[in-house]
Amino acid sequence: MIVTGLSLQTLAILVGSVSALRAFKLFLDFRRLLASIHHLPGYRTVLSSSTVLGNLFPPIPLFTLGHDHSWLSKHAPFAERGLDVVSAAAYWPKAMGSLFIADVNVIKDIVWSRGGRFPKPLGQYTILTFFGENIVASEGNEWKRYRKIVAPAFSERNNRLVWDATIQIMLDLFDTMWAGQEEVVVNHSVDLTLPIALFVIGAAGFGRPISWKEDAVVPLGHQLTFKDALHTVTQDLTLKFLVPRWAMGLTKRLRRARLAFDELHQYLKEMIHERQESQQEDNHDLLSSLLSANDDENLSKGEVKLSNSELIGNIFIFLVAGHETTAHTFSFAFALLALHPDKQEEMYQHIKRVLPDGRIPTYDDMQSLAYSSAVFNEALRMFPPVCTVPKTSAEDTTFTLTDVNGTMKTVVVPKGLGLTLDIVGLHYNPKYWEDPFTFKPERFLGDWNRDAFLPFSGGYRGCVGRKFSETEGAAVLTLLISRYTISIKDEPQFVGETYEQRKARVLDAQSILTLAPTRLPLVFTRRT
Repeated sequence: MIVTGLSLQTLAILVGSVSALRAFKLFLDFRRLLASIHHLPGYRTVLSSSTVLGNLFPPIPLFTLGHDHSWLSKHAPFAERGLDVVSAAAYWPKAMGSLFIADVNVIKDIVWSRGGRFPKPLGQYTILTFFGENIVASEGNEWKRYRKIVAPAFSERNNRLVWDATIQIMLDLFDTMWAGQEEVVVNHSVDLTLPIALFVIGAAGFGRPISWKEDAVVPLGHQLTFKDALHTVTQDLTLKFLVPRWAMGLTKRLRRARLAFDELHQYLKEMIHERQESQQEDNHDLLSSLLSANDDENLSKGEVKLSNSELIGNIFIFLVAGHETTAHTFSFAFALLALHPDKQEEMYQHIKRVLPDGRIPTYDDMQSLAYSSAVFNEALRMFPPVCTVPKTSAEDTTFTLTDVNGTMKTVVVPKGLGLTLDIVGLHYNPKYWEDPFTFKPERFLGDWNRDAFLPFSGGYRGCVGRKFSETEGAAVLTLLISRYTISIKDEPQFVGETYEQRKARVLDAQSILTLAPTRLPLVFTRRT
């Protein structure tokens, strides 16, 4: 008994000593990190928000910045410190530092740099590679390889296809699901916008048209619809990352997530097989570009075919990028128009001036329908789908910028430091956007700072599908507002709330994989 007691005491002393040494080393590393960035003002936390664990928490002062930090803070952290670059340093699991950046010139320096000076931290993109490597979660030569394959799909010819497909999908909505109804109530906007965006990317991106009635039917051999499988996967990517396969059957939610991943993988394999077997030569969509690039006759000497997992991985990433982000932008645009009926009326009158005979708009009308595009852009500015873009400094460097007093400041950036392009901070920076918290579509009708608008990222790694999304946005908003007015649904539990309270409620959002509305109830009333 005495020996056992001594052994336990010795073990406790040993564990305590090792823990103390570990804590002391972390402390020294943390001090060295702060010295390396010259103690640039910013956040000091225990847990790094660059880790999956850190992103599971909401913002907790001194503990972690959390997953919603940039969205909740907007430009305030920069305004408080008088500089559009602030630091973040975390103590655990190791000393980790990053710079949050909301300065146009510094961001331009990063996104337009060559030679791999500011690469993506690919470890943070692992969550997007469950179905295979892809253009978003790649760097260097691999990214160039993927870009070469997918870029031809986003052509002017495809933009016309996007417009025509979008118009047809909206007309199908009006003529079937909304037929005979003077007023349509949608309890949460995404129940409407997710199908719209999915149908468009399905038709124009993958040659997979889906009607509104077909969408509710589970195909033979499946347990979920394509829409439900994709939506569940995008909502539960973090679960898939954190929970091992053997544990995915422990709860009802985990079982549904496992089923959704399996179902979506099956859908994507079927999509590829059907196109390969169809012998269709006249398709110019994304799927055709991916498959065509794998034909031996189209491969240059030394080029490597896409593996099946790479094919599926790239299809998945474009479904997510072209589906969820666009759907959420539509939701916010609808809500903003509902909350600002004067802007909605201005948009309607603008459409009437462009289409006085009430005809269905064509792709050639898009440039004239500037107010529709302006509303879409303003929704993207106020609610950017991706709130931050992570980078890394591959070398020792410096950034030069002016502070709030106009004084030139130099920020020291050591090799290996994380860099966060704070898209929300940039979009709410009053230096570039007058009255940034106010919905003003007209700001996009004249001259505006394009470098301060990054909903599609920017530079060499800017979103290849940007024009696809912009075309879809203009078409949806134009056709919808030409035929319906949008208002916020009145609900008895919110009787008596002020306009500002209603605005805060319906525009409440959270950033998970992308920025999404919490709950947005709308009413669409047919124009007479």
